[in-house]
Amino acid sequence: MAKFEITKRKNGEFQFNLKAGNGEIILTSEGYKAKDSCKNGIESVKKNSQIDERFEKLTAKNGKPYFTLKASNGQVIGMSEMYAAESGRANGIASVKKNAPDAEVVDLSDK
Repeated sequence: MAKFEITKRKNGEFQFNLKAGNGEIILTSEGYKAKDSCKNGIESVKKNSQIDERFEKLTAKNGKPYFTLKASNGQVIGMSEMYAAESGRANGIASVKKNAPDAEVVDLSDK
């Protein structure tokens, strides 16, 4: 079962990772100063992951493909890992679309 995990960074900011059923991270958020903002980011991913136009396919300076997911206001709400090939990026986008809407939220930030 896919899940969003909320964690706390060393600098005190909150972030989330969307993990597929196999435990692999498929999307990572920016840092948020407040936990409520982090939770709002998760809700935004759940909603925007169903809109193809919200996914931006990019290529890093080292040539590796990756993607970002944007909110309706154009702000990036999540970024993928770097993939070895465009097919991996396509699979990553498909995984976010499939897993995000029903993923449970697990708060690990107090651990």
